[in-house]
Amino acid sequence: MNALKTWFASISEREQKLVIAGAVIGTLGIFYFLVWSPIHSAIETQRSALATEKQTLAWVNEQANRAQVLRRSVSKTSFNGSLTQLVNKTTRSAGIPVARMQPQGDELQVWIDQVAFNDLMAWLEQLEQQGVMIIQSDVSEVDLAGFVKVQRLQLGKA
Repeated sequence: MNALKTWFASISEREQKLVIAGAVIGTLGIFYFLVWSPIHSAIETQRSALATEKQTLAWVNEQANRAQVLRRSVSKTSFNGSLTQLVNKTTRSAGIPVARMQPQGDELQVWIDQVAFNDLMAWLEQLEQQGVMIIQSDVSEVDLAGFVKVQRLQLGKA
C-alpha cells in the first residue's frame, strides 16, 4: 500500500486527477456490471413472471366461478331405471355409435370408436342434465379433424 502511495505522490497533479477519475469511473463500471445490472435483470424477470402468474390466477378464478355457476345450473334430477337403457336411448337419438358398453355395479363403462367432438359434448351435457355424472374419461384424437375416440368413459348416477 505504501508503494502505491509513493507512486501516486510521485506523478504530476494532472496525472493524479486522471488516475482518480479513472478509479471512480472504473468503480462505477464494476458496480454497474457486477451488481446493478444483474439485480435489475432479475427484478425484470420476476416482474414478468409475476404478471404471467397473475394472468393465470385470473383465468383459474374465472374458470372456478364458471364451474360453480354451471354446477348450480345443472338440474339435479335423477332418473329412474337402468343407466344402460338411458345411454342406449340417448346415443341412438344423438347418432353416436357405441362400440362397447360394460356395466360395473351402479356404473357403466362406454367405448366409442369415432365421434364428432361437438356431438360427444352435447350428448354428455344431455346425460348430465338427466342426472348422470362422468366419473372418468379417456378421450384421444383421431386422424379426422374434429373427431375423437372415447377409449373409456365411466358413467354413474348422480
